[in-house]
Parts: sequence; structure tokens; C-alpha cells
Amino acid sequence: MILPIVAYGAAVLRKVCKDITPDYPELPKLIEDMWETMYASNGVGLAAPQINRDIRLFVVDSRQIFENQDEEDKGKYADEPGLKQVFINAHIKEFDGDDWSYNEGCLSIPKIREDVMRPEEVIVEYLDENFQRKTEKFAGITARVIQHEYDHIEGRLFIDYLKPLRKKMLSGKLNDISKGKLKMDYKMMYAK
Repeated sequence: MILPIVAYGAAVLRKVCKDITPDYPELPKLIEDMWETMYASNGVGLAAPQINRDIRLFVVDSRQIFENQDEEDKGKYADEPGLKQVFINAHIKEFDGDDWSYNEGCLSIPKIREDVMRPEEVIVEYLDENFQRKTEKFAGITARVIQHEYDHIEGRLFIDYLKPLRKKMLSGKLNDISKGKLKMDYKMMYAK
């Protein structure tokens, strides 16, 4: 089932989310719904707060970025062809490499894209959808998408990385998003 995406301004997007256990109600269905919702809205990642759940769960499919990249970008990133993965109770253990800029967007903040600096690599401890514990190092675009989604379960948004003046310049657009003044081609839920 395709779920509505929570728009900027909703309190759930600013909450530090809580860990879950294998008996979380209808978890397999929730994960399936998150994949369906993410693909229906042309996303490459989706975190539980974006569907109004304050739990440490997100899904990532960076393969789509590589499948749709321009010819001149092929072979540019070490993590090609990308990754499709469920992350439960994720905790970043370490960042590594140089910070690099990439133009990011967010389903909860539609029609705004900005360059954001993030580290090249990240080590994440998490549980997969079968609750198998993993600690893995991710690089490149995949590391960036993971960091973006991880920020969601920590109550942060990509716009938090922008300089104050740039954020001030976007305040009118952000206000419009929070009030539901933008028409999107996917379902959205706005703060009351």
C-alpha cells in the first residue's frame, strides 16, 4: 500500500526515533509498504518518520541512481552498481574520507534541491529485515543516501546542513511546503 509522505513542518520529522524489536506490529507489511511508497514517489530512500512512524527503520535503493545516470557519470563512484537494503535500529559507528558535495533532495521537502557536504564513507551497525546484526562500511552515493536517511531517524533534515543565509532564502518555499501549498504527484500528509 502506498502511504502518504509526511511534509516538512511535521513534528515527527524532528524526533530522535526509537529502536524496535522483531515483534513490532506488522513489520514485514510496513517494510513492503515503504518500498512501494518510495518507488511510487521516485525516491531512492525512505525513513519511517517520513511515513509518520518514530522508529529506527529506513530503506535504501541506490541502484536506481546508477541505472539512471548520464554516460559521463558512469564509473565515477566506487559503490556502483549500488545497493538495495533495509536498515533497522541503525547506528553510525564512524565516518571516514573527505567531505564531498552532492545535490540532495528529500521527499518530505519537495521541489527543493541543495548541495550538501557529507563524508565519503560511513560504517553502520544495523539489523536487516531478518533481524540479523551487521556492521558494514559503505562508500560513495550509497553512503550518502544512507547518511541522508539516517539523519531522518535522528530528527535531522538535509536543509540543516545549509548556511543560515541560504536557509533564510528558502524559508518562503519551506513555509509553502508545511502549509500544503505545493501540488505533488505523490500523496503527502501535512502538519495540522
